[in-house]
Amino acid sequence: MCGRYASTKNPALLAAEFDAVDATDGDAPAPDYNVAPTKSVLAVVERHPRDDDGNVDESTTERTVRVMRWGLVPHWAKDLSGGAKMINARAESVREKPAYRDAAAKRRCVVPAAGWYEWQPGEGRKQPYFITPEDGSSLAMAGIWSVWWQQDGDERRPVITCAVLTTDAVGEMRDVHHRMPLLLTPDRVGAWLDPDRADPADLLQPVPDLVSGLELRPVSMRVNSIRNNDPTLMDAVRLGEAEKPEPTLFEL
Repeated sequence: MCGRYASTKNPALLAAEFDAVDATDGDAPAPDYNVAPTKSVLAVVERHPRDDDGNVDESTTERTVRVMRWGLVPHWAKDLSGGAKMINARAESVREKPAYRDAAAKRRCVVPAAGWYEWQPGEGRKQPYFITPEDGSSLAMAGIWSVWWQQDGDERRPVITCAVLTTDAVGEMRDVHHRMPLLLTPDRVGAWLDPDRADPADLLQPVPDLVSGLELRPVSMRVNSIRNNDPTLMDAVRLGEAEKPEPTLFEL
């Protein structure tokens, strides 16, 4: 996964789709057709609720849609600058890497997406593709999250950050790139979000059958620039048509 996806549904729609409650408190980002590292994104979490005194009620859980910053920053980091390089975590090593293992055990989330962008290597320019469910449902990308405390004058405020897990590509996805997001089937979402489940080892493998319902759609090179952000980025284009290249993320 190269680090770009589309998030088109508002938190109320996502709450209904994932059987959650909208807890964004009016801070939700607008629909984003070119989500890039360090942007605010929507994620689904499930936690034991706390009362006004901070006591945890372990007899029940609540699933909510929340706002996070894409690019995980461990609680021990000196600042937020490293988050841009930690937008993805490899599923194969997430349980062992110091920056990720605590979150993998205690703070897992789902990052919903309309689809993600991938660039197919080739001669000359790389062709971008948009990978999206054929039925219009949201992808449930497995994620992890962390809390980093930012000093704001005399007060400290929490910054919630997240990363998307990636795994070896399967099926047709291998024709575009060797890696892909770890996608969760509906029956795995609950197990992934379960706050009482400390070891998600059996959920870290891709589900080959899931990709059969995905469309690989060649799209315009306009998506190369994060300055472009509109629904047409997701539209299919004809391969081989002459197109003026846009600057890449690294050329801005």
